[in-house]
Amino acid sequence: MMEAIIKCAGPEDVTRLELFLQKANLSTEGIQESIEYFLIMENNMSDLKATIGIEPIGKIGLLRSLAITKDASEKELILLFEQILKLARDKQLETLYLASNKKNSIEFFQLLGFVQETSDLPAALYESEHVKYILTVDNSYFLKLSI
Repeated sequence: MMEAIIKCAGPEDVTRLELFLQKANLSTEGIQESIEYFLIMENNMSDLKATIGIEPIGKIGLLRSLAITKDASEKELILLFEQILKLARDKQLETLYLASNKKNSIEFFQLLGFVQETSDLPAALYESEHVKYILTVDNSYFLKLSI
């Protein structure tokens, strides 16, 4: 069993983080600007196993760029989420949103305390390019967590 290390990403991680996200077919837009809102999980060989980031919009955070390798366990994924919630609190964010179009992931996020957002999203979220894109994807939904 390989040990996983979770740490805050820094400017030195931007390039490999972008490559990791590109492999997962995820957008790399805005990563450089908000790198201090990203966490990376590495194995003991310093290979990336997973990442998650927050796009900060005022006191709201939009979770994005969740990418995991096949060898990341569910336990490690939960640990990654616990750490991103801690980071969000440290950054004084009040609410986290996440968007997905994978219905089978709703239960997982609900276990973490997220609730499906059925009312309108805060206006500030519509400024995000990521949100604008998500709204064009079929079957996409938003979940919300007050922190």
